[in-house]
Amino acid sequence: MSLVTTPVIAAVKPASPGTRGPTLVLLASACLWGLLWWPLKGFAAAGLSGPVLSLLCYGVLGVCGIGLLWRERRAWQAHIALLLSLMAVGGFANTAFVQALVIGDVVRVMLLFYLAPVWSVLGGRVFLGEKISRRRALAVALALVGLWFVIGGDAAWSRPLGFADWLALTAGLAFAGHNLIARAAQAIPMLSKTAVVFLGSGIVSAVTVLLTGEVVPAISAPLALGLLAYAFIWVVLATATWLYGVTHLESGRAGVILTVELLVAVVSAVILGDESLRPLEWAGGLLIAVAALIEATDPNDSTPKEKTA
Repeated sequence: MSLVTTPVIAAVKPASPGTRGPTLVLLASACLWGLLWWPLKGFAAAGLSGPVLSLLCYGVLGVCGIGLLWRERRAWQAHIALLLSLMAVGGFANTAFVQALVIGDVVRVMLLFYLAPVWSVLGGRVFLGEKISRRRALAVALALVGLWFVIGGDAAWSRPLGFADWLALTAGLAFAGHNLIARAAQAIPMLSKTAVVFLGSGIVSAVTVLLTGEVVPAISAPLALGLLAYAFIWVVLATATWLYGVTHLESGRAGVILTVELLVAVVSAVILGDESLRPLEWAGGLLIAVAALIEATDPNDSTPKEKTA
C-alpha cells in the first residue's frame, strides 16, 4: 500500500484478489506460525524468557512503527477505538502465545490455542453476521475431532490446566478476537494494523517484565543475529501475511485454515524435538488437514471491500 499525505480517504473498489491468493498467503503464514516453537525453545535455552523476547522483538519494531502510525493518522483517527482494540487484543495474544510455547509442552499449548477457530466462527456469526454454512460447520467439526485425537482423547485431561495451558487458552481467545476486529476495521490501512500489533505486544511484554522483575541478559553477537532473523521471519513476515489473510477472508474461514499451524507444529515437534506421536494423534492431524482443505477450497466465499488511503 502506497502512502500519501492527502487528508481524504476515498472509498474505492480495488481489483479483488479473490480468495485463492489470500488463502495461499494465510496457509504460508500458518506454516511459519507452526514452526514458531523451534526458535523460541532455542532462545529459552539461551536465557531469554517469553516476555523479554517479546519486548526485544515486538517492542523494538513497535517503537519503529510509531512514525508510520503517525503518518497514516488521517486514515485511522476516526476509528481510534478499533485501533486501540487491535493493539490491546493483538498485543496480549502474541505475548501470551510466545510465553506459553517457551514454558509449556508444544502439542498441548497448540491444542488449547487452536480452539481459536471455534471462537472465530462463533464470533463471526455473532458480531459480523457471517453465516455458518454446512460446509463450514463440517470443517469446524472435523477440526475439533482432529484436535481431540491429537491430544489422546479423555487421557489429555488427566492433569489440570497449568499456567502455560491458561496462557495458551486465553491467547487463542484473543487471537480470534483480533481476527474479528481486523476484519471489521477495513478503513484502517494494513501497515497501521501491523504496526499497532507490534506496539501492543511491546507494551504488554514491558508491563509483564516490570511486574515480574525479570532481567534482560547480556546479548552476544550470535544471539543478536538470531533475534534479528526471528524478528524478520516470525514477527514481520508471519504477522503481515496473517493480517493480510484475515482481512481478505471471512473470519470463520480464516480461523479454520489456520488450524494447519497445529499440524505443522506437531509434525515439526516430532522431527526436530523430542516429542512422539501415536497413530491416533496422526489421525487427528489428518482430520485437521482435511478440514483446512475443505475450507480453503470453498467456492462460495466472498472478499470484503476495503477503504485505502
